[in-house]
Amino acid sequence: MTVTVLVVDDSPTMRGLITAALRRDPEIEVLGSAADPLEAREAIKRLNPDVITLDVEMPNMNGLEFLEKIMRLRPMPVVMVSTLTQAGAEITLAALELGAVDAVGKPGAGTTAMEAFAELAAKVKVAARSRVRAGGGAPVARPADYRVNKDMVLAIGASTGGVEALLTILSSFPADCPATVVTQHMPATFTRSFAARLDKSSGASVVEASDGAPVQPGCIYIAPGGEAHLEVSGSSPRCRLVRSDTVSGHRPSVDVLFRSVVRLRRPMAGVILTGMGRDGAQGLLEMRQAGGHTFGQDEASSVVYGMPRAAFELGAVERQLPLSRLSAAILDVCASPSRDSAPVV
Repeated sequence: MTVTVLVVDDSPTMRGLITAALRRDPEIEVLGSAADPLEAREAIKRLNPDVITLDVEMPNMNGLEFLEKIMRLRPMPVVMVSTLTQAGAEITLAALELGAVDAVGKPGAGTTAMEAFAELAAKVKVAARSRVRAGGGAPVARPADYRVNKDMVLAIGASTGGVEALLTILSSFPADCPATVVTQHMPATFTRSFAARLDKSSGASVVEASDGAPVQPGCIYIAPGGEAHLEVSGSSPRCRLVRSDTVSGHRPSVDVLFRSVVRLRRPMAGVILTGMGRDGAQGLLEMRQAGGHTFGQDEASSVVYGMPRAAFELGAVERQLPLSRLSAAILDVCASPSRDSAPVV
């Protein structure tokens, strides 16, 4: 099936580069382009594209404002095209919260357009198959009285659609949450900003993981994007950033994180969220086989039901739940054994 695309960017050069990158894929047809949101609005009505690529900074109306209007009035798949700067990362994360499916970076210093847009076609095709809904759903309440099992380690893996999913889950975590490690597939410049956004919304402390950081209750550690895998090791667990080849097509890899938690030989729980591909499925199975609690996001609430599907079909998922119910179920299995509570179903 051919995927049709509208390219929205105020730079004629950038519109040309994005169009050329997409047209290299025979399964993509670029229907046209627009220089600003006002032109884009008319083009959407006229051309009815499957997917839009959207610049962040444009005249007349910035990309975030336009995205908010799209998701409110005519929800459709949007891939953001952003500068890979700190400010660009923060704006792009806000766009992903609003409902954009994914993002790619523009060419920067020392980066060619071909390198920068190497994954653009694949992300556009994934976006065309995604379940699009406006972001910023109703927050899940934090438990008022919660005592964590201090030996428990919780590991979470996510990819496309994971920004919204992780915000939903982790914003409900109390200050006394389980020691939590997270691998989310995203560019290196994004993870520090993402950790900062999560830190503001969660009751727990959220940081980008650093090598040697102690993994302890009340803290959530986000794997840095880019050059290393996040692992957890030691009798008193610590974060380890391991520079090695990609695993399951990714670095950092969810499989690497999950397998490292298994080696701790302590109470554990694993969660696989929305995303494309199979990363994390085998690692989650090993967690379940080792006695850990395992969860998967269900198809209806996943932006892309790829990673959760692979894990479910492999038998790695003990319980598959909608996003709105995951945090309560996770906290329940991570609670202190002495805590009296009815099981979450």
